[in-house]
Amino acid sequence: MDTTPTQTLVEQARRVLPGGSFGNLPAEMMIREGKAGRVWDEEGREYVDFLLGSGPMFIGHGHPEVTAAVQAQVPQGTTFFANNRHGIQLAEEIVAAMACAEQVRFVCTGTEADLYAMRVARAFRRKDKILKFEGGYHGMSDFSLMSLAPKRPGNFPFPVPDSAGIPRAIQDTMLVAPFNDLETVESLIREHQDDLAGVIVEPFQRLIPPAPGFLQGLRRITAELGIPLIFDEVVTGFRFSYGGAQEYYGVTPDLCTLGKIMGGGFALAAVAGRADMMAHFDRAAVADEDFLMQVGTLSAAPVSAVAGLATLEVLKRPGTYDRVFATGRELMGTLAELLASAGLPAQVLGEPVLFDVVFTREPVRDYRGTLKGDTDMLKRFNAALRKRGIMKGESKYYVSTAHTEADVKLTIAAWKDAIAEITKA
Repeated sequence: MDTTPTQTLVEQARRVLPGGSFGNLPAEMMIREGKAGRVWDEEGREYVDFLLGSGPMFIGHGHPEVTAAVQAQVPQGTTFFANNRHGIQLAEEIVAAMACAEQVRFVCTGTEADLYAMRVARAFRRKDKILKFEGGYHGMSDFSLMSLAPKRPGNFPFPVPDSAGIPRAIQDTMLVAPFNDLETVESLIREHQDDLAGVIVEPFQRLIPPAPGFLQGLRRITAELGIPLIFDEVVTGFRFSYGGAQEYYGVTPDLCTLGKIMGGGFALAAVAGRADMMAHFDRAAVADEDFLMQVGTLSAAPVSAVAGLATLEVLKRPGTYDRVFATGRELMGTLAELLASAGLPAQVLGEPVLFDVVFTREPVRDYRGTLKGDTDMLKRFNAALRKRGIMKGESKYYVSTAHTEADVKLTIAAWKDAIAEITKA
């Protein structure tokens, strides 16, 4: 029996990669190419792509304007470890777009951006502790991997490490609170205000929208006590609106982190925020003991910067967000109707550009609410969809500006078949 291209690559991967993968998806998920809102695997099977590279390909794969910008830059140099005009222009665009942004420091990944944002808060307040929210994802640093996805959630505010290899001392520097519970959060912040360097939050936590007044209340409390508020907008930045979730929800933090979309599919992320806090990156602006060292070999490399600038040019065009939100609303509404018609205990959770189904009728307001979902049913549903040409991760449908009406129709047909399959099981 002949082996398929995927099988050959999987065998090769298992020899040279732990678990046979890059750590993101199972080894068998092998993508060969992408164009607009679709991808093809190594056997040439075509999928409507709601994975979008885990979110960055918001204007679709291989967008001609991004491709042209990158192709024009590559012969002129890919990286210099020095300032370049494209990175400076991108920083100007971020400052113009994001309400909290007075200055910008570039890095390569969202993990780095979140790590440095927390470090800025510590330097600014000269305190050690950071409050985060249970279930909140802020990258792969030791600090962020506290109570991201605890199988046995502990008592607030004590964190639970999510990975081997994290020093026990890290637990003493993090506090954990429940998302969307303003009363508990305010109590914890007031109790620990003398030790708190900052509060970091995804304004839209994974799939969970903020409850009315939650972000506003969080801003009120932190502003009153002079505690920096950090919005992790690696996912939501330039996705929920051109001004990110801070514009979409109408709440301005002190710092924000950005990534994914702003790099146009290349490795690029950033910390942005108030000039007095960002000054800690400037050795000439602060005392020696307050200086925050940060260098990065590929930070704002010109290829990444031109890809980001080209992407943002597309997003600035009139009607772009109206169209992608209309696509998302149609998808969310139809999926909810199909699940309800099938009598499944399920709800569609999220915003039109980023959503998924949670198989439970119980309210989902925080991480512990998501634990009530039937994860086995979700896995079966996702597997049934892949067989029918729909590509997505374990959770999240990322909707792009490149998804067409044909993509929507194919997706709805796949949902109908997949729901019929899982209800028979």
